[in-house]
Amino acid sequence: MTTRVDVMRYASPMGELSLATVAGKLVHLDFPGNDDRLRMIQTRRFKRIDWAEGATTTAPQSVLRWLDAYFAGKAGRLPMEDITLIGTDFQQNVWQALIAIPSGQSRSYGGLAVTLGKPNAVRAVARANALNPVSIIVPCHRVIGSDGKLTGYAGGLDRKQWLLDHEAQMRSAAA
Repeated sequence: MTTRVDVMRYASPMGELSLATVAGKLVHLDFPGNDDRLRMIQTRRFKRIDWAEGATTTAPQSVLRWLDAYFAGKAGRLPMEDITLIGTDFQQNVWQALIAIPSGQSRSYGGLAVTLGKPNAVRAVARANALNPVSIIVPCHRVIGSDGKLTGYAGGLDRKQWLLDHEAQMRSAAA
């Protein structure tokens, strides 16, 4: 069976993001230059894909509204009802733990592993974090090294720092 994956572009302050949907649900959100990553992750999930891109493809309106609000510094409730996260049970648990990290805060990979009740699974947590298909919304950028330094990020460390700074500003504006 072939799965149709629709890809649209979203203009953000960080460049043109790629948003991929399947059956009207967001399955992937990624940064400029990461189309190979998008294709690799989604091909693992759906095997046979019919890629569609263009003016007729769109992401769910709730996702687009959330992104508009987020970049305007006013993000609210995540539009999870219009997002499909496909992964192993462990990956799903990591992604849910990421969502639980409050905006403007960060956690270490080790801290996330402890939160999941698997303190020895730091590398597995890091791998699941790296395979997060919905960047920004599932905030993998909030995970940092145990020494407090920024570590790998599919969007690049400059974008990770931008997101953390943006969320810190959002948090202080709300206080």
